[in-house]
Amino acid sequence: MTMTLTVGAVPYHWPRDTLFRFYADLADSPAHDVVLGEVVCSRRRDLKPADWLALAAELTQAGKRVWLGTLALIETEAELRGVRQAVERGDVLIEANDAAAVRLAWHAGRPWSIGTHINVYSSEALAEYREMGATRWLAPVELDLGAVQAVLASHQGHIEAEVFAFGRLPLALSARCFTARHHGLQKDQCGFVCGNDPDGLDVKTQEGQVFLAINGIQTQSGTVQCLLRHLPRLAQTGVSALRLSPCAWDFLEVLRLHDAVLSGRLSPGDAEAVLRGLKLPGPLSDGFAHARTPGMAWEAA
Repeated sequence: MTMTLTVGAVPYHWPRDTLFRFYADLADSPAHDVVLGEVVCSRRRDLKPADWLALAAELTQAGKRVWLGTLALIETEAELRGVRQAVERGDVLIEANDAAAVRLAWHAGRPWSIGTHINVYSSEALAEYREMGATRWLAPVELDLGAVQAVLASHQGHIEAEVFAFGRLPLALSARCFTARHHGLQKDQCGFVCGNDPDGLDVKTQEGQVFLAINGIQTQSGTVQCLLRHLPRLAQTGVSALRLSPCAWDFLEVLRLHDAVLSGRLSPGDAEAVLRGLKLPGPLSDGFAHARTPGMAWEAA
């Protein structure tokens, strides 16, 4: 298969040294694209803009195409100023995660990518974003494969398209910090307690089933999306890249398994069997790929 692999931005609050080690390992990985930057919480500033740019330069030298993801929820003028500076800098590609970043990239005349938190559900909407300079589209996680194909039908060869193929799904954002509230803390005095949960904090039903995870102001799925068995269908839809969202353990092995399936060295079923033996944040799911099932369901077979 000719699809490539994209490593999404780290959504969690990992220590500075952990992030540097993570990206050093990615330099020799099968990833084609890497998304950098803090996209969830503006209070997480362990890495400064200069640090992200240094990482971008190193990964670019290693042969990766690098994107800088913008904040998905902008609440202050300072946060908007940070996005504006990133867009106007011009020395790294931009993945826009909110309308402000879209407008700034458009007015700057820069090509940009439609990120995780820009929802595009129709061919007409995608056409409008293309006119504004979008060169790549990450499909919303809740779109089934038939809907993705319908959106892309008239855009084949005109825009890159990728799907969220692995990881806890980003579902929602709020001005309130759920992790701080869980620990009885104020958002502005959180002590960065989210750093204690490198894959998010599980939320369970009264029956004890994990169905969500909280990551600061973000709500994620409790399950880990896996679309390995859907790769033939994805190729037919025109999808050119698979987005893999980082997790705290065994992520390099996850990357290698996906690369092995894409190159034909391993079957999807065999790769799934190995995945289940890794230390993943939750059980596998692929429900959103099917129009008829809940997102947290597993129906790959």
